[in-house]
Amino acid sequence: MIRFHGASERFEVVADFVYQRFANSIKYIADVAGGQGMLTRILNKKYNYEAEVVDPRGWTLKGVPNRPEEFSPKIADYYDLIVGLHPDEATRAVVESALIKPVLIIPCCNFWDKSQKLGREAMLSEFIKYFDEHNVKWEKIVFDFKSSKNVGLVSFPKGVK
Repeated sequence: MIRFHGASERFEVVADFVYQRFANSIKYIADVAGGQGMLTRILNKKYNYEAEVVDPRGWTLKGVPNRPEEFSPKIADYYDLIVGLHPDEATRAVVESALIKPVLIIPCCNFWDKSQKLGREAMLSEFIKYFDEHNVKWEKIVFDFKSSKNVGLVSFPKGVK
């Protein structure tokens, strides 16, 4: 049995959301700070995407595609969708990638601004402010899994959807 921190059903719920929202309009997905790669595994096996974990820790399960490196918005253009499901230190890079590609961000901890303590709603407000300042369309999503860390944003850069 594979053990995870937090709600284990989050991977299925998020993968299903990606499929319902994007269907066949995307193919390549970055699962940023994806840890063991369970989200990537589901996206690939159940929905036939070409997802990979981008995480410098290199902890992925056997057979899960991964890039053992830090994610940067500089590589966002390679992907059709950037997913940050509790991306920790990669939070800012995921949000900044919204200027380039569609992003799904579900934050867990404040790695947006080290100068102030931000709760979930304040952090989401900062993301929204960033998106609005850069003409990025966004939508707030509440995911159906048991956690206080189940709220996120899906965004589209100017000129996309």
